Amino acid sequence: MARAGVSASLYPSSRPSPEAVQGLSTATESVRPGDLPLLVGRSAAFTAATAKIPALAGCDAGVLLLGETGTGKELFARALHYLSRRRSKPFVPVNCAALPVELVENELFGHERAAFTGANTSEPGLIAEADSGTLFLDEVDSLPLAAQTKLLRFLETKEYRRLGSPQLRRGDVRVVAASNCVLEQAIGGGHFRRDLYYRLNVVQLVLPPLRRRHEDIPLLARHFLERYAREFDRPLTGFTADAMHRLVGHAWPGNVRELENAVQRAAILTEGCGGLIAGGDIELHDETERSEMESFKSAKRRAVADFERRYLEGMLALCLGNVSRAARTARKDRRSFWALVKKHGIDVHRYRAADSRL
Repeated sequence: MARAGVSASLYPSSRPSPEAVQGLSTATESVRPGDLPLLVGRSAAFTAATAKIPALAGCDAGVLLLGETGTGKELFARALHYLSRRRSKPFVPVNCAALPVELVENELFGHERAAFTGANTSEPGLIAEADSGTLFLDEVDSLPLAAQTKLLRFLETKEYRRLGSPQLRRGDVRVVAASNCVLEQAIGGGHFRRDLYYRLNVVQLVLPPLRRRHEDIPLLARHFLERYAREFDRPLTGFTADAMHRLVGHAWPGNVRELENAVQRAAILTEGCGGLIAGGDIELHDETERSEMESFKSAKRRAVADFERRYLEGMLALCLGNVSRAARTARKDRRSFWALVKKHGIDVHRYRAADSRL
């Protein structure tokens, strides 16, 4: 049976290879198998996210992908594109954090010849490049406010101007955005436009971190091993029990990307006695694994603490740092609410920003 879950690789080509697909390819008969990235996993947290992809791919509504670095947000964006009516058109990914601040608008909208010093030729820009297809804006929270304003106008009107041009152009582009931060905090701090957030966030899809998908770690590890054993022509077929214990016991702060790198590194360096990777062959950077699997009580305590912090931060962002209002909204006694804020060391002052700045 086909499996649904995270990506085979977090660095796929613009057109995934024919073997890189399972699971969601059956969602539409007109999608060729080679058009989708491979999604691996069967944990409840992850299949809940993948189950939404076919419906979201069937419309052009704004989708905001949220999740920690390395959870596969670009792979989800690609799946949305290749299951959509735009599948035969370009998928253009851009990391907003990698764009120089002074060049963001130029990169997005393009420019005409002589629009500025050094502009010897005209350039169409990423929106024109993605015409009729999908533009994926990763780390969208990194866009400067001026660029956010122009992006919002484009999303509302589908119209834009190249730098140095009076001509109004139209662009038929679906924009899918992603972020690894809490955008409500950026809004509260005056760094992200609230109206742009609502425009991008028609539907929100949150990708779970790998530490919430322990049952998927063996599946992903074996998949990566099969891939790199083939790529490097190594006679490797699996993991010893000790190696798998180390993989499952690790916290994986870098998520699926970190797991992929660990397996790739082991596939390159291990002697592979008997075709198996042993525990000593697994090199874990910033190792935080426990000597034995975390107890239920400890895991529950950590999960509750994570939930409390996320909930408190979201409520404070919503109420612009007003503790009394946040407590009332949460239907919680103010003293108890404030005690939790202090317990988690949350600075309420950073949420006290006036909406007028947006």
